[in-house]
Amino acid sequence: MKSGAEIEAGASGLSPKIEPGSIKERMVLIGEVQFAENGINGASMREIASKAGQRNHYAVQYHFGSREGLIRAIFDYRMKQMEPRRQAMLRQAEQQNLLLDARALLDIIMLPQLDLEDVDGNHSYASFLSQYLLRSQSTEFGDFGSESPPYLQRALDLLRERLFYLPTAVAQRRLVNGCLMFLNMLVRHRGSGSTDDQEESFEHAVEDTMEMLVTSICMPLRTSRHLR
Repeated sequence: MKSGAEIEAGASGLSPKIEPGSIKERMVLIGEVQFAENGINGASMREIASKAGQRNHYAVQYHFGSREGLIRAIFDYRMKQMEPRRQAMLRQAEQQNLLLDARALLDIIMLPQLDLEDVDGNHSYASFLSQYLLRSQSTEFGDFGSESPPYLQRALDLLRERLFYLPTAVAQRRLVNGCLMFLNMLVRHRGSGSTDDQEESFEHAVEDTMEMLVTSICMPLRTSRHLR
């Protein structure tokens, strides 16, 4: 597992694949919303191209190769956006000697997603990612179908070390289920601010969900003998 210094040295030369303000970025952001609203398989590539201001109905295929290419680009684009916050959170956890604390690690993995709101203040990425995760059948811990950026990968490696007592497939299942629980909470609340007609504040929902994740992901494995 790489240290923070090794990650910084390896990541310093990375350049973004999608430039801010570019056509590709517009299609990524519009595609995210369309996938969230219409489903990964239901969204129209032509409509995404049209909403991005492209007359060519095959603009998505031209820039990303296929529907799967756009899906991967959305995932990678958002993962890269969350890296600076994860880097800062990892540094803070290291300073506080919390690198093997389950709540600290799950905060690093989950909480940066709070910042990813679309132009309407909704968490369309959370809805997109929920669908993305449901497609994954991997039993390898932290494998979500695409290479994780370095700071997320370090947090996942540390969490796996913390969950040493769980079989890999069990740890992965719990992690995916926990991610889906957190994402569902974001989708239900839609924006980051509470409204008058909500009985629960957004902040309370986040805190309660994170405590549920710690309990459900870290609980000891009950054997079949105990389940009888």
